[in-house]
Amino acid sequence: MKKTMLAAMLVAFSTTVPAEVTDAAANGFTTVNEVVIGSGRAESWIAAVDEVGKWWSSDHTVSGDAARMSITPELQACFCETLGEEAGVVHLTVTMINPTHLLRMTGGLGPLGLMGVEGNMTWEFKDAEDGTRVVFTYAVGGYARDGLDQIAPAVDYVIGEALDRLKAYVETGSPEAAAVE
Repeated sequence: MKKTMLAAMLVAFSTTVPAEVTDAAANGFTTVNEVVIGSGRAESWIAAVDEVGKWWSSDHTVSGDAARMSITPELQACFCETLGEEAGVVHLTVTMINPTHLLRMTGGLGPLGLMGVEGNMTWEFKDAEDGTRVVFTYAVGGYARDGLDQIAPAVDYVIGEALDRLKAYVETGSPEAAAVE
């Protein structure tokens, strides 16, 4: 069942979003996505980190409600999701922070957390002529029965969609305004 769902995701994602997987092998992959957001670094940072529950897609949560997502921008804190009744999920752990410049988190995002993998996700915020260049890089390594290269396009899609939603949220106030390319 898992294999069938993954195959369906790969087919759906591969036809709608150009791949930005920079390398992929059975034991790991790296995906890099970037956008220029029409706002300053501080505003982009605040939206990305402090308001993640307002732009993250509910489709990519355990609870089905992105408002339950949060990032605590402190070392060893987390990109977490509350589930209520003292339940929750640590999606990633904050391992480096330089406010308005860089946020690094480690762990297996989403279903990767159920596999024998480790990931390093870095969010970079750089000055750009038209605002702020935001780059999300996610390097994942470890073991997956059918090879991590098989799931790299689906992970890339989710990260790319998240970044598009962040851009739309900052520029329009609505993550739903993200343009489909």
